[in-house]
Amino acid sequence: MTATIYGIKSCDTMKKAMSWLNDHQVDYRFHDYKIAGIDEAHLKRWCDKLGWETVLNRAGTTFRKLPDAAKQNLDRAKAISLMLDQPSMIKRPVLDLGTALLIGFKPDAYVKAFGK
Repeated sequence: MTATIYGIKSCDTMKKAMSWLNDHQVDYRFHDYKIAGIDEAHLKRWCDKLGWETVLNRAGTTFRKLPDAAKQNLDRAKAISLMLDQPSMIKRPVLDLGTALLIGFKPDAYVKAFGK
């Protein structure tokens, strides 16, 4: 199965992750959710597996620029709604291996996942 990496092409962390995948000759498909969007089913599955607190990038500029009212009383449903409206709030990259799901780029985790 080919891995799918989700994110935004211009993101530096995405560039590092895709460079690692290329350097280690891993076949993957890139899904740019800034262009192609992301559906609710994916976000719900990611939140179920990893927790919405992990999937939502609260450190990013997009989240920080939200009005305070939008940041208060966050729960799973509100976080998913925010990420659907503005996919830039999804932590990057999300790497879907079919059997495993990784979020963020940590070379050690990629080595472990791919055995390379």
